[in-house]
Amino acid sequence: MVLSKHLHRLREDQRGTVAVIMGFLIIPLVGALGVGFEVSNWYMNGRGMQNAADAAALAAATNGGANYDVEAKAVAARYGFVDGVNSISIAASNAATCPGGGNTCYSVTISGAVPLLVSQVVGYRGDTTLNGAAAKQLNAIAVAKPMVQPQPLCMVALATSGAAQGIRTNGAPTANMNGCNVMSNTAAQCNGSNLGAGLGLAHGTSSGCGVKPISGVDTVADPYASRAVNIPPLGNSGCPSYPQESKHGNTVTPPSPLPTTPPLPSKIVTLNGGASSLDLSGSGYSYDAGNGPTKNFFACGDQVLSADMVINAPKGSPAVLVVENGQLDLNGHTLTTADGSAVTVVFSGQDTLVPPSSYTHAPTDNTNGNTGRLDLTAPSTGPWSGVAIYQDPTLTSGLDVSAAGNSPTWNITGLVYMPHASVTLKGAIDKGIAGKSCVVLVADNFTISGTAGILKTDIGQCPDAGLTMPTAIVAGRSALVQ
Repeated sequence: MVLSKHLHRLREDQRGTVAVIMGFLIIPLVGALGVGFEVSNWYMNGRGMQNAADAAALAAATNGGANYDVEAKAVAARYGFVDGVNSISIAASNAATCPGGGNTCYSVTISGAVPLLVSQVVGYRGDTTLNGAAAKQLNAIAVAKPMVQPQPLCMVALATSGAAQGIRTNGAPTANMNGCNVMSNTAAQCNGSNLGAGLGLAHGTSSGCGVKPISGVDTVADPYASRAVNIPPLGNSGCPSYPQESKHGNTVTPPSPLPTTPPLPSKIVTLNGGASSLDLSGSGYSYDAGNGPTKNFFACGDQVLSADMVINAPKGSPAVLVVENGQLDLNGHTLTTADGSAVTVVFSGQDTLVPPSSYTHAPTDNTNGNTGRLDLTAPSTGPWSGVAIYQDPTLTSGLDVSAAGNSPTWNITGLVYMPHASVTLKGAIDKGIAGKSCVVLVADNFTISGTAGILKTDIGQCPDAGLTMPTAIVAGRSALVQ
C-alpha cells in the first residue's frame, strides 16, 4: 500500500523534466551556438578583408604607376592585413577585366585562413588547414577602374630625339614652379631639387621630379606644331630666299626648281640699327584669322642689338616678328614689349648653308657680361595667341639654347616653343614685366642646373594670356566597379 502510494506520487511528479530534455538537447544546442559564433567570426573577418581590398584597389588604381602593387599592399596593411603574415596573401593586378570590357582595371585579392573554434562539435572540419589544424578559408576581391583627368603642364620635354632623360637637374637649382606640373616623354631625373613642381610626370621613370613623381604616363603629343601653318613660306617673306652669307664666306646655290608660290606682302625691319624703339603697329602683311588682324614683320639674318629696344605692337593688333635665317643676339641689351603691347617672335628659315656653317635660330646673348634681357608678352588673340617664342618645327639644327635665363635673362608671358632644341636653364625665367604670370616651356629636352630659377606660374592666368596649356592624362579619383 505504501509502495503503491509512492509510485503514484513519482508518476505525477514533473520536477527535473527540463534537465532530462536539456540532457538530450545539449549537444545540438552547443553545436548551433558554436556554428553561429563561427559564422559571425567568419563574417567579421571577411568584412574586414573586403574593406581592406576595396581601399587597396582604389589606391592602386589612383596610383596608376609602376609601384601600384606596393601601394595596394601598404594600404591593406593599414587595415591589419600584411602580405605573408598570419597566412595572409595579397595579390594585385593592373590588367583585371573591367565590367564594361577591356582589361585596364586594377584588382586586389586578399586571402587568409581563420582557425575553427567550436564548430567542430557538430562535425565541421573546415576547408583548409592552418598550422596543421582545421581552418576556414576566407577571400575578398575588389576591382577598381582608374578615372583619368588632364593635368596642365608648365614644362614639356617632347624627347623626339630619343633623349634618355627629357628632364634632368644637376646640383641644387632654385627652380620654383609654384606647384605647376612637368612632363617628359622619356624619363625624368632630378637630383638636388624637385623643381617645386606639383607632379613630376614621365613616360619612363620619374625620379625626384615634382612633389609627387609619377612614372608610366602616356606620352604627350606635340600640342603646338600645327601653329607652323601661320609661318609664311621661306622666300615669300621678302627676305632673300637663298642668301649669300659673307660672314661665313659661303655662296649658296638655289635648288631647282625654284619655289612657285607668289610672294606675300611683307615689311622688312632691322633690329640692329641702334634705334631705341621698333614700331610694329604700322603697315605689314595683315590677315584675319577670326580674331582680328595680325601683322607680320621679317628680320633677315642675324640680328645683333646695339641698343636697348622697346617693341610697340598693341594687343588689339598683335605683331609677329619672323627672324629668318638668323639669331636674335641681344648683345647685352634689352628687348622688351611696351606696356599694352604684344608680339610673337618666330625663328624660321633654312637649316643649313654649306657645311660646316649653319644658322642659329634662337635668342642669344653673346656678350661677355651676359647682361641682356628678353622681356616679351605674347598676344592674347589671333593665330599666335599665347605664343611668345616659336621655333619652326621643320628646323633640325642651330636650335639649342645653352644658358636660358642667363644669356639672356628671360621675362616671358606665354609659350616658349622649341620642339627640337636641347635647352639648358642656368638663370632666372619669370613672367613678362607687363604680362600675366604664365610661362610654358616646350622643348626636346631640358637640363636645369646651377642657379636656374623658374619662377611663379599661375595656371589660372594662362587663359587671360591667351594660352591653352598642354596637358598630360594621369589617373585621378578611381571608382570601385566590383
